[in-house]
Amino acid sequence: MDLDITNKITYEKNTILSVKKNRMELSLKARNAIVCGSTQGIGEASAIELANLGANVTLIARNESKLLDVLNDLDTSKGQTHSFIAIDFRDSEKLKDEVNLLKSSYHILVNNTGGPAAGPIADADTNAFEEAFRMHLINNQILVQKIVEGMKQESYGRIVNIISTSVKAPIAGLGVSNTIRAAVANWAKTLSVELGAYGITVNNVLPGFTNTNRLKSLITKKAEIQGKSEEEIASIMKSQVPAARFGKAEEVASAVAFLCTPAASYINGINVPVDGGRTKSL
Repeated sequence: MDLDITNKITYEKNTILSVKKNRMELSLKARNAIVCGSTQGIGEASAIELANLGANVTLIARNESKLLDVLNDLDTSKGQTHSFIAIDFRDSEKLKDEVNLLKSSYHILVNNTGGPAAGPIADADTNAFEEAFRMHLINNQILVQKIVEGMKQESYGRIVNIISTSVKAPIAGLGVSNTIRAAVANWAKTLSVELGAYGITVNNVLPGFTNTNRLKSLITKKAEIQGKSEEEIASIMKSQVPAARFGKAEEVASAVAFLCTPAASYINGINVPVDGGRTKSL
């Protein structure tokens, strides 16, 4: 029998059994996860939450010292083993070499990379688009191509891309970011259609104004351009959010983690805003 057909049948049987046994299966014990950009902010929070659910986590980021700090904070009470890869995402060829050395099969991939510099799209250098495309979309593709066959064989895969609410509506002053985030969203939607029959889901989490270093840098940039204090800019931004506050990285990570669980097996190909209600479109 064709291997792809066998994998699809196995997925269907496992899904039926899972539904019968568990109405809300959140455990990730014995699942292996890769989390990119995992030394701070949403990436770090996601790695911590996945480990709390029982996953073995491989951290990827460029700062080895910070990677070790996060590694030591990850839960191991369920017998988890964790590791890391120190790599600069600006070097896609080196990333490819490093991930090709990975021996384990992976069930979960969280794509998360720091956003491009702020600024109007008309002022952006073409190199900024090329670098952002490589760091976000090309690197995502490298990682998926490495692990997707293992996901098919396991009949279990969760790919979650942390992007931006700009895929719903462009954000002023983030020209390059708006462009690249939309490309990743459409890449993910296409992938979700191709891989859904194998028990692999592909979804995007769209953080709103989240209290991270990225948000702080954007506030500083806006304050400089508008000639206002950072406190004034922050207050204006909060006033645009129905929840009337900035989000926490842990709140975004909760959505990421849920999408990685067995309970989320029928959620596929969607964009999930985690923004306190700020996005006006459905």
